[in-house]
Amino acid sequence: MAPVLLLLGVLVVLVLWFVSIYNGLVQLRNYVDNAWAQIDVQLKRRHDLIPNLIETVKGYMAHERGTLEAITKARTDAMKAHGPAEAGPAESQLSGALRGLMVNVERYPDLKASQNFLALQEELSSTENKISFARQAYNDSVTRYNNKIQTIPSNLVAGPAGFSKRDLFELKDEAERAVPKVSFA
Repeated sequence: MAPVLLLLGVLVVLVLWFVSIYNGLVQLRNYVDNAWAQIDVQLKRRHDLIPNLIETVKGYMAHERGTLEAITKARTDAMKAHGPAEAGPAESQLSGALRGLMVNVERYPDLKASQNFLALQEELSSTENKISFARQAYNDSVTRYNNKIQTIPSNLVAGPAGFSKRDLFELKDEAERAVPKVSFA
């Protein structure tokens, strides 16, 4: 009778251990998904601002058509991206196109003084900051999650339960890491 109780006790402890680790992994995975959703919200906000920005500058910058088309294409590509592996390069391309626009805007004093442009510029700058903070929170969540699924003893549960490593949201090029400067002081 004692060996059966001992075996039953060990089995109960193992089941509780498995459930505890599994639930912790699910919680961390959900934090990662939530953090990505926060980035996605800010990226959508950024994507929604860009057509208004283009319309505002179009009248002033008629001969800068290539710049405006590059932004439109980059925005379309960024909106099609899914997940950090696709979104990172697409958003980098969009940031580069926006930087090009802001450099060209310097040549148009009337545009720089436009209240509509200034308001859009402020919104874009605010959104870029929010994206940066959301990216940091996402990468922190991914790092915690990846650490958990790769360390003992949770890796003994993570592999068989189907938990897999998540990608960080990274920008590869140093120039792409910079937030577009949209100050016209």
